[in-house]
Amino acid sequence: MLSKAVKDFSLPSTGGGTFRLSEQRGKKLVVYFYPKDNTPGCTVEGSDFRDRYAAFRKAGAEVVGVSRDSVKSHQGFKAKMKFPFALLSDTDEELCTQFGVMKMKNMYGKKVRGIERSTFVLDGEGAIAREWRGVKVPGHVEEVLNFVKALWCRAGRSSR
Repeated sequence: MLSKAVKDFSLPSTGGGTFRLSEQRGKKLVVYFYPKDNTPGCTVEGSDFRDRYAAFRKAGAEVVGVSRDSVKSHQGFKAKMKFPFALLSDTDEELCTQFGVMKMKNMYGKKVRGIERSTFVLDGEGAIAREWRGVKVPGHVEEVLNFVKALWCRAGRSSR
């Protein structure tokens, strides 16, 4: 287990509020970084988290998605896809930088700087329990869910 503490952060969130890590103490938190709203891979990944959201909640975890898109863009994406979780807007890349997810990528033969699809599970104290970088979407959400369930059981609770 990594157990690297994450510095407290706050970001604008869908629904008009501000998401603060400090307000999540005591809960496991799945933070998934994705490149852009309304793109094929990001839509599939978000839909996978949506479809397994009840199982994440049952295992004692909250899920949030993060990209550099605006809150307005996030609100449209969330409504269109019926995501039950918050999408956080990191237009200044502060959280992306803290988690080290900004990378140079090839897009149609051109070098572009963007978010490397990554997921982090934070324990109830706000420390990184596990990370996945360079994520391939198929099967990823199920792998994250299985880890969260195992973390729940190690904490002395049953996820049944």
